[in-house]
Amino acid sequence: MRNIVTIAAFAAGLMAMAVSPAFATTELTMYYPIAVGGPLTDVIDGMIEGFESENPDVKVNAIYAGNYDDTRLRAVSALKSGDPAQLSVMFSIDVYDLIEQDLIVPFDDVVKTAEDKEWLNSFYPALMANGEVDGKTWGIPFQRSTIVMYYNKDMFREAGLDPEHAPATWEELVSAGKALSKDGKWGLMVPSTGYPYWMFQCFAIQNGKELMSKDGTETYFDDPAVIEALEFWRGLATKEKIMPEGTIEWGTLRQAFVQGQTAMMWHSTGNLSAVKREAKFDFGVAMLPKHKQPGSPTGGGNFYLFKNSTDAQKEASLALIKYMTAPERAAEWSIATGYVGVTPDAYETDALKSYAAEFPQAVVARDQLEVAIPEFSTYDTARVREGLNNAIQAALTGEKSPKEALEGAQAEANRLLRAFH
Repeated sequence: MRNIVTIAAFAAGLMAMAVSPAFATTELTMYYPIAVGGPLTDVIDGMIEGFESENPDVKVNAIYAGNYDDTRLRAVSALKSGDPAQLSVMFSIDVYDLIEQDLIVPFDDVVKTAEDKEWLNSFYPALMANGEVDGKTWGIPFQRSTIVMYYNKDMFREAGLDPEHAPATWEELVSAGKALSKDGKWGLMVPSTGYPYWMFQCFAIQNGKELMSKDGTETYFDDPAVIEALEFWRGLATKEKIMPEGTIEWGTLRQAFVQGQTAMMWHSTGNLSAVKREAKFDFGVAMLPKHKQPGSPTGGGNFYLFKNSTDAQKEASLALIKYMTAPERAAEWSIATGYVGVTPDAYETDALKSYAAEFPQAVVARDQLEVAIPEFSTYDTARVREGLNNAIQAALTGEKSPKEALEGAQAEANRLLRAFH
């Protein structure tokens, strides 16, 4: 009788284990920014559902936290308050601050297999640059971009310009802008709120100068080529009269373009699918015009792994990141948003090949990676960046001369970065 009872109890225990998989479940909390237009949370949710169906022992809780700054603040606050997350997509340029605060671990410490290492080396080098510090990889590209030029082909035709030839140099930009600035409409708009430093990097690199050192410890705001770049940006409004004076809003510029208020705009490729959806006219996408050289900074968000996670959580986080950056998902994300497919293999998928064939604007940002530079990032990056942003806006509004504004920002950056030399 005792044996029967023991067998029954053992069977009941097995049944309880079978219907209660929670003991083996690894839970992940992931913070995620939504920084551009479109129903993007649905796409991310779909990816997570696909991952969970293939990995039933992992539960992913996605927290959509607004823009990149909101995401960083919420994730870091959660970590410091004892309510930790395991991974997040945050600004690629947050890497120095996250390392300095000892919040993240390098992917090199988590990847183990040959397959993992091959995956780590599969991304475009230009997109990896912001995530590589001191010989280790701290960030994995996901929501990544370059700045491109959108232009209204119908307005080009009306102005007698070739709609298949976007301005390729600063001189051509000014010339086309003058032809297009009429009837209360502008030839060009470049946003100067939200991410003014990012747009300014375009002008600076096109004029032959990067804004920071590769190790994030120095800035070059007062270099003559950098000052000249800001003078050119301001002059597009004050001298050439092809752009409104003052500041131009990041958040509303896409609407201004699709409503025909400007013939050209510089903006993130992450807005491409939204422009495609909203524009009622024929539009083109082109690489940014060059001066001394062509160029655009990369931009957008990387995946990071937080330090205070269990080994099981780190392994599950790595599996999720590998799933979301796989060629099929990278292609899906690029089509849904306009962001760059983060690996060459993404562009070899049937989905992205057929999409690019019918909509060639989709590969411009990828092609521009050949001349792309890392997005502006230093130690104490938030305060250094704020000083530069304020300087740019002071110059564009006429509050200060470009030289005076940038020399002030450089003096402040020198003070902030002194401890990291």
